[in-house]
Amino acid sequence: MTDAPLAPHPDPAAGSAAPSALADRDGVLAELSAHVSRAWASFEHPRPVEPAPDADLVRRLGRGLPDVGDDLSVALEDAAHVLDSSVSTARPLFLAYVPSSALETGVLASALSSAYDANLATSAGTADLLDRQAVHWLAEFLGYPAAEGHFTSGGQTSNFTGLLAAREHARPGSREHGVTPGSAAVYASEEAHHSVVRAVEAAGLGRRAVRWVPTDDQRRMRPADLEALVRADLEAGVVPVAVVATAGTTLTGTVDPLGEIAAVCERHGVWLHVDGAYGIPAAATASHGHLFAGLARADSVTVDAHKWLGMPKSCSALLVRHHGVLRATFGHEEHYMLHEGDTGNPVDSTFEYSRPLRALRFWLSMRVHGAARFRAWLEGTLEVTRTFVDAVRAHPEFELRHDPMLTTVCFRHLPPTGEGERPLSGGALDRHHVALAQALQHDGRVFLAPAELDGVTVLRACFTNFRTDAASAAGVLDVISEVAASLR
Repeated sequence: MTDAPLAPHPDPAAGSAAPSALADRDGVLAELSAHVSRAWASFEHPRPVEPAPDADLVRRLGRGLPDVGDDLSVALEDAAHVLDSSVSTARPLFLAYVPSSALETGVLASALSSAYDANLATSAGTADLLDRQAVHWLAEFLGYPAAEGHFTSGGQTSNFTGLLAAREHARPGSREHGVTPGSAAVYASEEAHHSVVRAVEAAGLGRRAVRWVPTDDQRRMRPADLEALVRADLEAGVVPVAVVATAGTTLTGTVDPLGEIAAVCERHGVWLHVDGAYGIPAAATASHGHLFAGLARADSVTVDAHKWLGMPKSCSALLVRHHGVLRATFGHEEHYMLHEGDTGNPVDSTFEYSRPLRALRFWLSMRVHGAARFRAWLEGTLEVTRTFVDAVRAHPEFELRHDPMLTTVCFRHLPPTGEGERPLSGGALDRHHVALAQALQHDGRVFLAPAELDGVTVLRACFTNFRTDAASAAGVLDVISEVAASLR
């Protein structure tokens, strides 16, 4: 590490100074490259322990606003230490929530895109062509006939965009006049992600517009119950705005019966939005593609490429089946971004204004690795999941709580009992799982989080990281048993 600053410090007495280039660009890039390379190397295998930040770093993070800049090498070193001692979803045994691989190609694309800072709110030149190609590549990979779409900041924004398009389709002019309270309805299963509720609220429909459709013994939306709810609303003069089917629920990885749901929507002219933020990449696999039959009949689809497709956050996408629906939803005239004839600006088809070239992460990764490699990676995580499920079933200390469709596994740890001891049950067993998850996170070898399933607290593992191999996953139960024993 050099003692000389890599960037000149402005003289406070010199007044306002224009931003200046780094004094040693090649040098700082070499330092940054070394930090990134060390991070990538640390992701190749599970860590035996999560490092804690040193006391000096913690003190520096408590300082106030600096008036004079610091040495760039020192600041970069601190930034790297902060991240290395933080929770990273890219690690192979981060199994909580829905983790990502943070593919190296995606990281490189993020850096390159940030350097150029293209803004897709207006025409960005050749970047527009790459953006459109990435959208069509993604749709082709999933087997969805997208007419248009765009990359967004996350599944919440993608679901909200799809719902706004559905609202304008069901109630033309609603973006101008609003919607009378109680006059519209949105249908989702009891397992749908909460982003659907937030989207309904933000769209001005009100939370009471949500109709919760019961699920079957596989936790899938019941099409017959959906049909009954839609008919009841129509008879009451309520307009069905959209049905939100889920292709991979967050809690259990359940895929709703898309074809049967599409049939209900088609009979009644209702917009079908598929929230596939987590699970829809499995539509591209030979082993699980059949679960997504009917996907091509959806009007809009959400997919988070920063989940099972391995991109760094945030990199979601909203795909739609018909041309023009997005501009009908978002198109507007403004004095600071003029239109040429009937040609709108890109922002006329998006909810977001300033939009970076998120598509570059997916485009570069697909360009370098190819669709076949991605399909193989997806199949690999499905196979790791099957191996893990078999291990849970066979282990006397563990209980499988559902039969997984995709890569999410909910299970319980049943502490062994000594002679004369009663097994934990009820609230005591729930509290055990909360304490166990906290202890596992503190231990650092495996990162799991608790969840609630069927009224009981469980451990939930989600295998969406391409770095997680069968050998790593095989040791997870042993770590859990070891940590659980330390709690007794």
